[in-house]
Amino acid sequence: MEIERKQADLIDHYVKQASSLQGSSLPILILEATSNPSLFAFSEILAVPTIAQLEGTGQSVYLNMLRLFAYGTWSDYKKNSASLLQLVPEQVLKLKQLTVLSMAETGKVLPYDQLMQELDVTNVRELEDFLINECMYAGIVRGKLDQLRRCFEVQFAAGRDMRPGQLGNMTHILSSWLATSDNLLLSIQEKIKWADTMSELDKKQKKDYEDKVEEAKKLLSLKGDTDFRGHEELFSESGGVMDHDEDRVRPKRRRHPMH
Repeated sequence: MEIERKQADLIDHYVKQASSLQGSSLPILILEATSNPSLFAFSEILAVPTIAQLEGTGQSVYLNMLRLFAYGTWSDYKKNSASLLQLVPEQVLKLKQLTVLSMAETGKVLPYDQLMQELDVTNVRELEDFLINECMYAGIVRGKLDQLRRCFEVQFAAGRDMRPGQLGNMTHILSSWLATSDNLLLSIQEKIKWADTMSELDKKQKKDYEDKVEEAKKLLSLKGDTDFRGHEELFSESGGVMDHDEDRVRPKRRRHPMH
């Protein structure tokens, strides 16, 4: 996708820049990266040794800012604003966009009320304008605005940086999912095998039934032929006796003398 290619190019650019800079030049790079309207991943920049060396120095607030954009949300910023640098408007917009991505990781149906609370938005019109103009047009999310149900149905959302230690948890989740899938597949295969067995049994029973019907038909046909021949013979014999008897009881004509 275009957004992924652009992300990769920007990350590569800032990583190379951070690797070649020292001291006071690094805060400027961090401000630039966190304000860039097309950059939404920061863990690779965090991993650059020169950036990590800001820890414990007077410029560590910039390192904390970079961590906020890598893993945090707008709510996280409000809770810790006293210890963080004040954000410029471009950074505020970026952090709110990242907040939507974080919410989309945990649910695909985001209620308007929850979104307005997390983004400090006061009305539905402002929220929908933000989702359309700053999120969907930016290509970081796709979805459907449902005004009747007052929710945003997420169809796609760009992934955020994984927190330290989150990879192990994700591996555990994927392993559990794989085990569940294997068990489900085994269950499906057993059901298919049972269905095949029942189908073969049904075919056998049907064939046995059809064989019995055919056998019964043959027996009935054979019995019918035998009965018919018996009746025919009986009728023939009875007819002969009757003729003989009729000859015996029939009166003979008396002959009259001829004159």
